Amino acid sequence: MVTLTEVDIIQLLRKNNLNEDTLQEDTVAKLKQKGLTVATAESCTGGLISERITRVSGSSEVFGCGVCTYANEIKEKLLGVQKETLAVLGAVSAETAIQMAEGVKKLSGADIAVSTTGIAGPTGGTAEKPVGLVFMGVCTKDKTYAVKLTLGGAENRPNSRAYIRKLASDAALFTVLSECYSVSE
Repeated sequence: MVTLTEVDIIQLLRKNNLNEDTLQEDTVAKLKQKGLTVATAESCTGGLISERITRVSGSSEVFGCGVCTYANEIKEKLLGVQKETLAVLGAVSAETAIQMAEGVKKLSGADIAVSTTGIAGPTGGTAEKPVGLVFMGVCTKDKTYAVKLTLGGAENRPNSRAYIRKLASDAALFTVLSECYSVSE
């Protein structure tokens, strides 16, 4: 599993000549160009990815479903996350993120599904699962995978809830944009 830090996300955006403030516009434009749709299942980002997509005029052509499944019970009922996964591995795990992405893809019929689950802080972290730990799940018709994001504790930066959520949404939008190039049509 790939692990990305705050610095990795910023470097990926720069390397690809992307601006974090217009990332949602680039993502929606590429989805439109490719004739693809996206769906989101969010926990720690609390709907931020969906909000960023829908702030783009015309996003209804590519976005039909975004769910915020903050509670484990809703992750189970709505997305089909297995009770055993939540009991053994917890909501903040790669497996939960994958099952969330698979569930929202099935629910929506979207070409690309992305999910986030993690600890945005500033409280709630443990030694095993610190503030800033986020798992992102991705599901397309060809593949399903998780990405681990370690976004907390950056040097000289407080564990800001808003900043962690923003970075996680940047990573999700960048991943959707990247998947546009690899999803078989």
